Amino acid sequence: MARYTKSRDWGFPRWRGYTDTNHAAQKVRMCDREGCTLPGNFPAPKSPNSPERWYFCEEHVTEYNRGWDYFAGLSKEEAAKRQAEEKSQSTGYAYSSYSWEGSASGRSNEVIQALKVLELEVDADFEAIKIQWRLLAKKWHPDLNGGNEEAAKRFQAIQAAFDLLRNREERGSL
Repeated sequence: MARYTKSRDWGFPRWRGYTDTNHAAQKVRMCDREGCTLPGNFPAPKSPNSPERWYFCEEHVTEYNRGWDYFAGLSKEEAAKRQAEEKSQSTGYAYSSYSWEGSASGRSNEVIQALKVLELEVDADFEAIKIQWRLLAKKWHPDLNGGNEEAAKRFQAIQAAFDLLRNREERGSL
């Protein structure tokens, strides 16, 4: 009769048994601040444009960053030039129309933008939105403005804003 041996897979083929002998301790890099015994998980540059890094714990990296001078070692002209270069490269981020945190009113940024197009406050209810939409639509309608190109664009923006707000109201997420 064959002898039965129990599998060490525990039902999961990728887990295999606990007979693995690779249980060596992992090396942990300690904080580079003298006297600190916490793990140094946060890299910080030793100097601007240098690949060398310090490794600090969370407490010491915040202390380090508070005193960090990005323009250290540069003249005023070089610092101004570098700041202007980096600002020109990041202008798309500074003027984006969305953000992750939302607003204090609890409304999304696209709803807030639509309310601004309709010239309303952030806390306006849907009845006020409908009234304002009717007033602005009559004011900026292309047929009433003699084919004015600017009026047509403004009317389209007003209509798009109202459509967004109406869809949100129908879904119950306004």
